[in-house]
Amino acid sequence: MAKKYMSLSDVVEEIFRSESEGESEGGSEAESIDSFVEDAFALGEDVTVDMTLVRRSKRPCSPSPRGAPKKRPSEPEPESEEGWHDMADEDEEPHQFPFCPRRTPGVQLDFHQDYSPLDLFRLFFTKDVLKLLCDNTNGNAARKHALGLHTPWSDVDAEDMLQYLSIVLYLGLVKPSAARDLWRKDRLHKHPFPCSVMPGYRYEAIGAFIHMSDTTADAINDQLKGQAGYDGLFRLKPLQDQILTACRAYYHPHRNLAIDERMVASKARHGMKQYLKDKPTKWGFKLFVLADSKTGYTCDFSVYQGKALTPSGNGLSFDAVVNLLRVPYLGTGYHVFVDNFYTSTALFRHLHRIHYGACGTIRENRIGFPKTKVNSLPKKAVRGDMRWIRDGPLLYVKWKDTREVSMCSSIHKAYSGKSVLRRARNPDGTWARRAVTIPEPVLEYNKYMGGVDLSDALIKYFSVTQKCRRWYKKLFLHFVDIAVVNSYILHKEMALEKQHKPITQKLFRETLCLQLADCGKESPEGEGEMVMAAAQPQEAAMEQRPEGCFPVAVTDVSNTDPREKATKGRKYCVHCLSLKRRNKTIYKCRSCDVPLCIIADRLCFTEWHDLRSRQAL
Repeated sequence: MAKKYMSLSDVVEEIFRSESEGESEGGSEAESIDSFVEDAFALGEDVTVDMTLVRRSKRPCSPSPRGAPKKRPSEPEPESEEGWHDMADEDEEPHQFPFCPRRTPGVQLDFHQDYSPLDLFRLFFTKDVLKLLCDNTNGNAARKHALGLHTPWSDVDAEDMLQYLSIVLYLGLVKPSAARDLWRKDRLHKHPFPCSVMPGYRYEAIGAFIHMSDTTADAINDQLKGQAGYDGLFRLKPLQDQILTACRAYYHPHRNLAIDERMVASKARHGMKQYLKDKPTKWGFKLFVLADSKTGYTCDFSVYQGKALTPSGNGLSFDAVVNLLRVPYLGTGYHVFVDNFYTSTALFRHLHRIHYGACGTIRENRIGFPKTKVNSLPKKAVRGDMRWIRDGPLLYVKWKDTREVSMCSSIHKAYSGKSVLRRARNPDGTWARRAVTIPEPVLEYNKYMGGVDLSDALIKYFSVTQKCRRWYKKLFLHFVDIAVVNSYILHKEMALEKQHKPITQKLFRETLCLQLADCGKESPEGEGEMVMAAAQPQEAAMEQRPEGCFPVAVTDVSNTDPREKATKGRKYCVHCLSLKRRNKTIYKCRSCDVPLCIIADRLCFTEWHDLRSRQAL
């Protein structure tokens, strides 16, 4: 079948059609680099390190005018002389770089001080950040009014901005269908809190004019669009740099780090918007995130601008990892866990040279992956079978689980005798849990790769993101989410270090919401402190009892049927009997050996001990 070529008129028509597509503030669809490299990236592939994509990208886009060239016989991939090893072959222990962080891992604050949720949040939204937001927001409002906009407006100050953020956090807690519903007066939608903070029109005005950069500098940057000096993130940079500085300053990550993508959902028509088919959020702005695998703390991040060309020439995945790992700031000896988009031989060897270990899943079409078929994992391998090859500091592993898994690591040996439980079908058709051998890289990867996922989960529980007309406001709200979640992690880690029970993230946000609303004015009853005090478990009151007085079960129920645990060994409550009530309980005082009720509407344990204390006086 003959190939169909476009005529000159068709080509001209196509060019004009593509140039006439609509634009939005900050960019157009044409800004996104519509190329083979970008298409591969949208599928989670990197053309620089995937061999099949490298060959495909080198093919000519149109046939040669002299006719199709003669096909040469395809040359086989060079194979390693060494074949794959199995579990019977012992692997050597790789050299481990000593862990030398620049600071002690963990929270970088004074543990002798008590920090409220507001104190921790203000580490990220400092006076300088608030001044930056207020100045640029007021400047943006002045510019809009000079163009003829007549929205009621008065300049915002730091207190106004904090109160605005209070309502933003409140929206993440109650999640109304529309923000203006919070100020409705009817009985069905009435919310007293937002009305007590600021009027609805004031909240909408601040949200409409909020800006992170100088509008005069914005205009200069927009004139450079399409030129070398243009910065697509110019409207974000002032706040992004401040948030990143705080993220790095007040927490130093532990040894195991995770790097992954994060999507900020958006439907804006903008060149930086990406599509990822394997993510729950398909469309939006992509961030590369470095997170602590232990806590989920966001240590560093960068916003992907949709550029195909990268400075090093080693591919986007290589540069994304290297740019996040700031060696002078972090130290050396860290273990980095990545997925198969980032893993490559070139990256892992580079990290090894700078004294970083790495582990991740890898695609078998990546440049550097062993191509030998000698003793390779058979297609019908049983669950738990594995093969491995060591190439200097790098270990390549194939393991059969429900499907074949390929790994690359510079910090593990192939097999250390460990196993995991998996459900398997017996010959008679029944299912049972069996021990399955597992390579060391797979075990560690499953344990430490979830740092970014943990961070994403903490953000999405009470995310403050909402529909926005301006693309940069969507990312502004995400920066607020990062600041709140990182603040909560700081609180949690400090509480655990002091052997205190941390509050929940919901309570942390509620308290922060009230404290932000009360900035600049006296709280009549100290509502923020009251919320935290009200949510403390009743066990805190028990700690004030005489030494040894503590509620325990009347009977040991460790070997009792689960259906009987709620009633096993019940006895009549002594305090209820004194009040001529016949109520049974499964609890008693450990010291006094007296059965006493402990339920929401009947705290006989507290009342009985208080009565005894008064009688003793």
